[in-house]
Amino acid sequence: MPSRILLVDDNPDALTVLRDRLEYSGYVVGTAESAEEALSKVAEFHPALIITDLRMPGMNGLELLERIRSNMSQVDVIVATGHEDMSSAVAAMKAGAFDYITKPWDFDDVEALVTRCLKAQRMNRQVPEPAVEEPEPFGENTVTGRDPRMIDIYKMIGVLARNRTTVLIRGETGTGKEMIARAIHDNSGNARDPFIAVNCTALSDTLLESELFGHVKGSFTGAVSSRKGYFELAGAGTIFLDEIGDTSPEFQTKLLRVLQERQFYPVGGESPRRTEARVIAATHQPIEKLVEEGGFREDLYFRLKVVEITVPPLRERRDDVTLLADTLLRRIGRDLGTDARHITPGAMRRLQAHHWPGNVRELHNVLTRATVLTRGVAIGEEHIALGIDPLPKRSVDSAVPAGDTLDAVMAAHVAKILRDSGGNKSRAARTLAISRSRLARIIKRFGLDGADEGTDDDLGDLDED
Repeated sequence: MPSRILLVDDNPDALTVLRDRLEYSGYVVGTAESAEEALSKVAEFHPALIITDLRMPGMNGLELLERIRSNMSQVDVIVATGHEDMSSAVAAMKAGAFDYITKPWDFDDVEALVTRCLKAQRMNRQVPEPAVEEPEPFGENTVTGRDPRMIDIYKMIGVLARNRTTVLIRGETGTGKEMIARAIHDNSGNARDPFIAVNCTALSDTLLESELFGHVKGSFTGAVSSRKGYFELAGAGTIFLDEIGDTSPEFQTKLLRVLQERQFYPVGGESPRRTEARVIAATHQPIEKLVEEGGFREDLYFRLKVVEITVPPLRERRDDVTLLADTLLRRIGRDLGTDARHITPGAMRRLQAHHWPGNVRELHNVLTRATVLTRGVAIGEEHIALGIDPLPKRSVDSAVPAGDTLDAVMAAHVAKILRDSGGNKSRAARTLAISRSRLARIIKRFGLDGADEGTDDDLGDLDED
């Protein structure tokens, strides 16, 4: 018997288009133009899956989700919205949504998600959902971006907020690893307990141990009194260990013992103390290489990466630069009490074209400087001071020709954009302002990744003088 899907959206045109597509795929589809109407139809329609818009007059999609999950736990809900933001994705996942999808619809993505949902139902329909609380506002710790990888991170934050597992966050300096750790903590059931961030590179081994584990009076020179460490002060909160890859093997051994046994010894102490603190670690280092070279304990690595989050660098999600810039400008203006609230098109083009070696932190610094310099409400090109972008590697791929010919320069540039896009050809094509099929032909022409789409016959415009 075909599965039944209930679509909920206050836009009747959107309902019609998605209904027709899903019915063509063999599903039985019902529609409702409000959450209230959807609730009245559920009992008679008996859907296996509800796909609901997030923002609607009256009851919104999150309220509908909560009603469904509390009364009909066997029905899965997918939340959809055209307004991508971290708080709604996290709230949806915390409240028990099967997934979160953004508009405009990519029908292939919708059908793949529906298939995955219904398959999961068949495999494990009776798994109970844990109780959740209303999400707290994110405030200054909001992570911003609509890149698909960032949406996945938002959803992971929502999942991790429901448990206490150890997390390893990886990414380049300035990508926002600490903000992600704070978002996990702020949405957890232990958000009222402290979040304590420790920069492991800023402290020697002795001071790091003393800060984390505390010390007893007289344990070392200067220890004139006993002191509690962060693992004790955090209670059931979160300890964020930034740049864990820079710590010594000796410290790593002691940290491993804390994670395994949930107890520690203060420096100079003889009696163990218990800890309930959650550990979230972060690094920009290639941990696997450190393990191979003996600079990082393999057992600690596996203990830390129970769940691993990789934050993409800003240069790989250039579509997020505009959204990030607008968001950061509002925060900076509020903090500094300035009137600047708009970025001119020319200034935005400069921001979008920059390589951002310092990632989001560099963007924040650039906008802070621009806000200070501007005297009006708009930030112009003259206010944007950017560092020099690192030169692209000349030999990005073994198939890229060497030299300074037009072909060599073109191949190197396209290979660089592909690398910056993480191999995503659609994203690379948008950056290059060409069609995906044309990009495929260029890839094939220069042998950049063995693509087999298209031919070289219609590359004349590339070869013209």
